[in-house]
Amino acid sequence: MLYSEWEPIYESIVAEFGYSREEDERSARVLEGLMHGKSICDDDCLRARIGWEVTVCGNAPGLDRGLERFSPRGTLICADGATGRLMNKHIWPDLIVTDLDGEIEPQLRANEKGAVMIVHAHGDNLKAIQEVVPLIKGPMAGTTQSRPFGLVKDYGGFTDGDRGVELARHFGARKVHLLGFDFLNPTPKEGKSDEVKRRKLAWAKDIICERNPPHVVLSIP
Repeated sequence: MLYSEWEPIYESIVAEFGYSREEDERSARVLEGLMHGKSICDDDCLRARIGWEVTVCGNAPGLDRGLERFSPRGTLICADGATGRLMNKHIWPDLIVTDLDGEIEPQLRANEKGAVMIVHAHGDNLKAIQEVVPLIKGPMAGTTQSRPFGLVKDYGGFTDGDRGVELARHFGARKVHLLGFDFLNPTPKEGKSDEVKRRKLAWAKDIICERNPPHVVLSIP
């Protein structure tokens, strides 16, 4: 998704949830500053890593059941906390889309083995960015939900899961399989409102399903 397509969606999200665009942009500036000197996976690098068939794994409670009936195919993109659950089954991601609010250690371990950590900046995760980005040793990229600049890009998407799908579509995937997605029942997180998460998942469903380009086959095994 181009930023010109994403910006009206972003503005609607900001209006609904009361987010601060200024805080989003501040977090993105900090992320961009910390990325200098890192091993950056730029657009050419991401395009080379993302194939025509992609599996995106979310962190919904049903992920384990989904993996019992469907093995990931093509490029494997993990959303944040799904990383450790996959690695416990000896499945290693190719890319990790993360705003750093899940278990960090598995993400860093996968990154050291070559998985690209695509770190997302928003107004609520500035502290996590400051703590975690200096620990990243492998390839990384940075994203924002506001206007892109410098090393920080915006491929569209709101939650980790739908950002993974937008990433795949942006770089040419033609078949996208979804595992571990549940748009009605969020995975509980300490200190997070389930009701707010349900509203976020409604946006994720709209972005993934209702706005799916006609040339992309969306599969929910």
